[in-house]
Amino acid sequence: MYIKRYLHDQILTHLKNKDGLDRVLLLYGPRRVGKTTLINQLIKDCSLKSKFFACDDPETRDLLSGISLAKLKKLVDGYDLLVFDEAQRIAEVGTMLKLLVDYVKGKRIIVSGSSSLDLSNRISESLTGRKITFLMYPISLAELLAEVGVDNLLVETDRGMRFGFYPYLYKLKEDKDIEDYLLELSQDYLYKDVLEYQHIKNPEQIRRLLVALALQIGQEVSFTELANTVGVDQKTIMRFVDLLEKSFVVFRLQAFSRNLRTEMNKSRKIYFYDLGVRNALLKNFNNFELRNDKGQVWENLLIVERMKRDAMKR
Repeated sequence: MYIKRYLHDQILTHLKNKDGLDRVLLLYGPRRVGKTTLINQLIKDCSLKSKFFACDDPETRDLLSGISLAKLKKLVDGYDLLVFDEAQRIAEVGTMLKLLVDYVKGKRIIVSGSSSLDLSNRISESLTGRKITFLMYPISLAELLAEVGVDNLLVETDRGMRFGFYPYLYKLKEDKDIEDYLLELSQDYLYKDVLEYQHIKNPEQIRRLLVALALQIGQEVSFTELANTVGVDQKTIMRFVDLLEKSFVVFRLQAFSRNLRTEMNKSRKIYFYDLGVRNALLKNFNNFELRNDKGQVWENLLIVERMKRDAMKR
């Protein structure tokens, strides 16, 4: 089942209008959330002559890393749309993009990344005011509604609270295949960028932290307790949580207060971008009515769906 993503029309509008010229359309999102699929669909629909760079490929990385302006101009000559997929893999990516925007006029540029760990800083410094940022979430209930209709939405919601909303899951029919996919995803691959960027050779501490966070969704988080659970100091826990946020695995939500000073001092809750990943970490794919964590699962669903809805309104 193909599910049209809301970002498709938003990005396509920029590609077709003049405001997309000589600017970078920056597409962030978790790994396997469908960024490359979306980009390929946009390439088909925009009717622009396109050049696609798969930056996960070592040869492409070598080609683009430290490239001179003269070689860059020659490489992209004749193309209207340039796509750099997983651009965080390119050394000096900010410099390369700045060269394109400043000296190679008349191009539309899409840059995607599964992590904002390093890419955001390098691009922000060099492209201030010349980029438009989009965050791609797992599939939303609103997107599902457009495909399955009201009558089937409740079934899909129950399914989502078990398995989450990653696009590839909708190609799988058997629960066992879905569970195997999520168990594989919830291992090192999901937070590969954290391990590589911080040169963490033993991911066990990250895994223990994620399991602890999965058990605590809907509760105010104590970094001291997490440090004791994982067996590291509090500073390390705070660093790991920050890295997991920037890799779009979890996000923090601050408590609301009408008093700004009180709000700043209140604890935060931590939620998962996708419940399927969270349930895979706990190895618990039980149906919603059989779960002993119904309240936590429901709260996480409502929070992240509200974030998706807000993103759709931009």
